[in-house]
Amino acid sequence: MRWNNFEFLNPEFFWFLTIIPALVIWYFLVRNRDTASLTITSTTGFKVKPSKVAKLKPILAVLRLAALTLLIIALARPRIVEVSSHSKTNKGIDIVMAIDVSASMLSRDLKPNRLEALKSVAGEFISQRPNDRIGIVVYAGESFTKTPITSDKRIVRNTISDIKWGELDGGTAIGMGLGSAVNRLKGSKAKSKVIILLTDGVNNTGFVDPKTATELAVGLGIKVYTIGLGTNGNAPSPYAKDPRTGELLFRNAPVEIDEDLLKYIANETEGKYFRATDNTKLKAIYEEINKLEKTEIEEFKYYNYEEKYRLLVILAGFLILIEVLLKNTIFKSFI
Repeated sequence: MRWNNFEFLNPEFFWFLTIIPALVIWYFLVRNRDTASLTITSTTGFKVKPSKVAKLKPILAVLRLAALTLLIIALARPRIVEVSSHSKTNKGIDIVMAIDVSASMLSRDLKPNRLEALKSVAGEFISQRPNDRIGIVVYAGESFTKTPITSDKRIVRNTISDIKWGELDGGTAIGMGLGSAVNRLKGSKAKSKVIILLTDGVNNTGFVDPKTATELAVGLGIKVYTIGLGTNGNAPSPYAKDPRTGELLFRNAPVEIDEDLLKYIANETEGKYFRATDNTKLKAIYEEINKLEKTEIEEFKYYNYEEKYRLLVILAGFLILIEVLLKNTIFKSFI
């Protein structure tokens, strides 16, 4: 029997089982005392061998009590419930992640560096959004779309894994990164449209003003979460390449993030600004965004009930039938 799906619809009827002990006492104690007796001076002429059938007479009470117990259990409606479900997404979310890939993203205040730390956390975030469409925009001195909005999470995760520094001109064009992300969402039919804009610097290049891009986002009903990435103070940052080996050279440099601009973008679009100073905080930020942007899912459940009380009623009736037959045949002369 599938006990994990087994239930009683009316368990309150089990209270009737408390009368069974009282009936047992009545049948085997009180009722026997009420049997009529005859007093005579001598039983010499009545001596016969005791009948074995007479000793089995209590079986009639046992059968009746067992039948009553089964009927009480049947009243509690035992049954097996099979549940199947079907989910339907009522409110999908379209998300574009705008990621800064300038040289400063190789700074080592996060481990192993800012860019690799971001790729790891962003990959986990994508895996937790199975019902949404996600696109990827990267920017430095210019911007472009790495992946248009898609529901194929495998493609999006692979795109995140393949992001590397050096694909774009130097600089940090926050306005262009935001503008490209807005452009990806302008034709979206989703009820909720979100941009996650991450940078570790200040807007110092590009022909799109960040405030203009913000106005476009507001006009299209796009919410922007902004993240400033980098420790407080100084961080080991790349400043040149070794002419002999071609490897990047690092030195401590002050971390400069235009927090006022990022707060402005978030406030105007009804989003939120976050500051990630280490790997743990960066992960916590994406977890919070994941909680803030919930996809509404409607779940339909279908129930199939397999009633088990009928078998108990049949068995109880069978026991009563046996009792009646025994009472009117084998035990007829003893009643």
